[in-house]
Amino acid sequence: MRVAGIDCGTNSIRLLIADSVETDSGMQLSDVLRTMRIVRLGQDVDATGGFAPEALERTFAAVREYKALCDEHEVQQIRFAATSAARDASNRDVFLSTITDLLGVTPEVITGDEEANLSFAGAASVREAKDGKILVIDLGGGSTEFVLGDGSGMLAATSLDMGCVRVTERFAQLSDAVEFIDQTLSTLENRVDVSEVDAVIVVAGTFTTLTAQALGLSAYDSAAIHGAELSFSDMRRATKQMLSYNREQREALGFMHPGRVDVIQAGALIVERILDYLERASAQRPMTLIASEHDILDGIAASAARN
Repeated sequence: MRVAGIDCGTNSIRLLIADSVETDSGMQLSDVLRTMRIVRLGQDVDATGGFAPEALERTFAAVREYKALCDEHEVQQIRFAATSAARDASNRDVFLSTITDLLGVTPEVITGDEEANLSFAGAASVREAKDGKILVIDLGGGSTEFVLGDGSGMLAATSLDMGCVRVTERFAQLSDAVEFIDQTLSTLENRVDVSEVDAVIVVAGTFTTLTAQALGLSAYDSAAIHGAELSFSDMRRATKQMLSYNREQREALGFMHPGRVDVIQAGALIVERILDYLERASAQRPMTLIASEHDILDGIAASAARN
């Protein structure tokens, strides 16, 4: 069966078209097409409580394009999942009804818990058949999901209202955001136990962009990024470099998506604080960082196939 998953987040909207294939180990997806558009749907939502008209139009334009691609590739089943920004917006009914008209399917505004489940399902495949506990971190525009699991599946999860777009828009100076980020992370203590984590799988644009920085890539290379293993020191070096760049320097990076230029420093600061939190909460337990290009989008597409 040919399926499509659409992940509509606070900063980007992404499409995966894939063929689902039944194997001895279960259902597997074979990619047909992946694409992304930066639409900043969450523009000013944190301040105004509603979607900006121009943000809606950017998103609708991307959905029209995705509908044409689904038709061209004869997709049989589509699942459209909207995350943090759509949960927060007062005028989300306009957004949802227009998406239904454009795409022909009813979009779903998924909860933070379901977002975490789907992220784990998509990301965990990068570390198949290994023992130990893993923590999947999905850093988005409006929220960040933390999902603890092992070979049997998800054990605990939570979604924090802390993302690169939200922090960028809320704080004029990033130095003022540190207390907010640390206080938000402190709420993990009674929700997700990181004391026995062996590997941290990091997904979504902030992490993959910083992985490209850490690897010294001159252009974005999904094959090099997916499965790349980094130490905390490697990632800290990348965040420090990113935080030191001015806008012109960030724009000049060959791996930087133009739509991420203005929010990547907030993302880098969040990553820096997450690493500090993990070290403190685990009593300096050694953990490997693994970048994954498979994330919630893969989980959405897989759920479309199962349904």
